[in-house]
Amino acid sequence: MFRGGHPFLCEVCNKAFSKKCNLIVHQRIHSGERPFVCDVCNKAYCAKSSLIRHKCIHSGEYPYVCDVCKKAYSQKSKLITHQRIHNSECPFVCDVCNKAFSQKSRLITHQRIHNSERPFVCDVCNKAYCEKSSLIRHKRVHSGEYPYVCDVCNKACGDKSNLIRHKRIHTGERPYVCDVCNEAFRFKSNLITHIRIHSGEEPYVCDVCNKAYSDKRGLIRHKRLHSCERPYVCDVCNKAYSDKCSLIRHKRKHSGEHHYTCEVCNKAFSEQSSLNIHQHMHNVEGADN
Repeated sequence: MFRGGHPFLCEVCNKAFSKKCNLIVHQRIHSGERPFVCDVCNKAYCAKSSLIRHKCIHSGEYPYVCDVCKKAYSQKSKLITHQRIHNSECPFVCDVCNKAFSQKSRLITHQRIHNSERPFVCDVCNKAYCEKSSLIRHKRVHSGEYPYVCDVCNKACGDKSNLIRHKRIHTGERPYVCDVCNEAFRFKSNLITHIRIHSGEEPYVCDVCNKAYSDKRGLIRHKRLHSCERPYVCDVCNKAYSDKCSLIRHKRKHSGEHHYTCEVCNKAFSEQSSLNIHQHMHNVEGADN
């Protein structure tokens, strides 16, 4: 059956096309036929146009250049997508929550949050993901592969984004700035948590006592009070703590570290709280005099 100007219909999925040649190319998706093969790397494609675009990778040809930042692309479609960064265009809108995206592929991935679709499954542990890149990163947990290495300290990371975030430790870069108080952060997640100080938002609520927190880690630490879980164990005396900071403070007793020094008498303490108590003694003595 014809669909207004699209007389060529796929008998597998009923998708309609205006030209027979487009239908033929489409049907290769179902048949798995890939007649156009790269003579450099043997990668194969359904359509000749896809092979031509691919070969630009080998030739180093990037004819499509952004007139704003001069970044170059091998395909016109990629340049168009890139230019949306500059003009803030997000034409692809989720019909559930109205979140907008610059690329259709990102909208498709996002929509899986709403429909709980996770088509990319790990063949080792069966953990499933919304997008292929997440599965690739996850599988490095099993393989032990860390291909992204810091050129400053040689720390290796499982994915490129983690390496970029790590390198900010060396560069001191803090690109995420609070528009209320101008405090800057290395990570976007830290900025989001910080902004809740100003807004008073506390979205993480304990299901036992209803105490609320501005960040998820605060809730996790709190819930250990109810569960009595103490996962941080001293390797010297086996004393256990519910949070890492408490363990670090405790271990200073064994190491003899004293980071907190009184500016009045230079006495040093392993904990800030001990210094505060000590300094109160000087304040009382000063008041008596």
